[in-house]
Amino acid sequence: MLTARALEKRFGDVQAVNGVDVTVAPGERVGFLGPNGAGKTTTLLMLLGAITPDRGTIEICGHRLPRGRSKAMENVGFAAGYLPLPERLRVREALGIFAGWYGVHDERAAVGAALERFAVPHLADRLCNELSSGQRTLVGIAKAILHRPKLLVLDEPTASLDPDVAQRVVFLAHGRVVADDTPAGIAASFGHDDLEGVFLSLAGSAQEEI
Repeated sequence: MLTARALEKRFGDVQAVNGVDVTVAPGERVGFLGPNGAGKTTTLLMLLGAITPDRGTIEICGHRLPRGRSKAMENVGFAAGYLPLPERLRVREALGIFAGWYGVHDERAAVGAALERFAVPHLADRLCNELSSGQRTLVGIAKAILHRPKLLVLDEPTASLDPDVAQRVVFLAHGRVVADDTPAGIAASFGHDDLEGVFLSLAGSAQEEI
């Protein structure tokens, strides 16, 4: 589904990403973790073709970026906690517009199915600006699956996301992949009982270097 090799990105004097490799197989759930400044969002934006890597290659569903970005993005859904919804539209109306942009044939059915999948059909007639933070998160993810993408990318859809829902975790620190394994495997390799301990240890290390 996704193959990225030796990705590098620099912003001025800051090496945000330094030789990152990422692969995602069909049906696989992969978590992308690391302390602030580790290069997570920069890497995701490169994978989405929103920014161009200084070096490295990216291929999504057989389409090489940047030349094949349009075809690649037809297979990708994206949601992020920081992306707003059209506040003065009702949820059903907003999702219907996005479904149209995605080229969905039966917009109404797609919207209904997406809301049902996340158990929020009762929100269909609510104004987007009336939603709670958690409801906005769910509606945002529903938006991302309207066109039934093969690859779903979520950038911090919720601050309380439990990494154990992932089958595999890619852990970044200082712009590099420092671990790529199951959650339990990564915790054990760093001498901790869980991923929270790994995260706190790496975050503390990053602070010491500032």
